[in-house]
Amino acid sequence: MTLGEKQRLFTRLVGLLIEFAYQQGYELTFGDAYRTPEKAAENAAQGVGVKSSLHTKRLAIDFNLFKGGTFQTNSEDHLELGIFWEGLHSLCRWGGRFHKPDGNHYSLEHEGVK
Repeated sequence: MTLGEKQRLFTRLVGLLIEFAYQQGYELTFGDAYRTPEKAAENAAQGVGVKSSLHTKRLAIDFNLFKGGTFQTNSEDHLELGIFWEGLHSLCRWGGRFHKPDGNHYSLEHEGVK
């Protein structure tokens, strides 16, 4: 699958995730979606990200999660959405499963990067 095909698939799947979240009583706002390569390198240098971030490929998004109007701050708070996301496609990856959990991160694997 080409990068462009993955980007279009990712966008469609994010729409399904958003709809599912609202059906479950959650609310979302966007966090990071696109990130410049320079910003990804800066984050990596500061130890708060990776230089090969899928945000630079438009294959990752971070969501701010709310339940009953309260901002949910723990990775585990995203578990229901993460499980749903992982079930949408074999390339879907949820940050809650990362070595350093990043529960608000949803991505589509590309060239071995999650």
